[in-house]
Amino acid sequence: MIKVSPSILAADFSNLIKDVNDVKNGGADYLHFDVMDGLFVPNISIGIPVLKSLRKATDMFLDVHLMIDRPHRYVKEFCDAGADLVVFHIEADEPQDILSAIETVKSCGKKVGLSLKPKTPAETIIPYLEMLDLVLVMTVEPGFGGQSFMHDQLSKISALRKMIDERNPACELEVDGGVDAQTARLCKDAGANVLVAGSAVFKKEDRAAVIDDIRNA
Repeated sequence: MIKVSPSILAADFSNLIKDVNDVKNGGADYLHFDVMDGLFVPNISIGIPVLKSLRKATDMFLDVHLMIDRPHRYVKEFCDAGADLVVFHIEADEPQDILSAIETVKSCGKKVGLSLKPKTPAETIIPYLEMLDLVLVMTVEPGFGGQSFMHDQLSKISALRKMIDERNPACELEVDGGVDAQTARLCKDAGANVLVAGSAVFKKEDRAAVIDDIRNA
């Protein structure tokens, strides 16, 4: 079953709760919450105060994606603020701190994931894979919404699907970047089962129809 996780990075923040309710009522499975610090990526977005407010306003599963430097410093705060899943980048910390952050998220009773930038080989996930609930493949360079899907990442998705099936079959495989009804089919065929879509969902009037198109691509 394909899950759809609309990214609020593309939502109207002056009507955020309305947009969130639209995608919830439209059948979205998760809600993707992008955090950028201006260091790990060249952009700044939202953080803990917005997450706390959103947690009070919705019961949706909050899929929090940290595009921040040295995420081990902040994962507990994001768990405490209401994240259901905390995903951070394998490139953003030292190996011992990646392990520490994974353990911290799990000790908070939340799900944990690692994300890979486009140039990061699939094999870098192996030391951590059996501890994870989700692996996120970026099919754009992280930092900005609205970018085009990078087709050369499909082989990485397929390679990760094979690793997951062999080592941790319960782990989900998520794709983020340029996902729409057309690229969703490619991701699905490569082995992904969670699809993040921002502009493709929030820039359309009929969010339910787009979510359905992506899920059933």
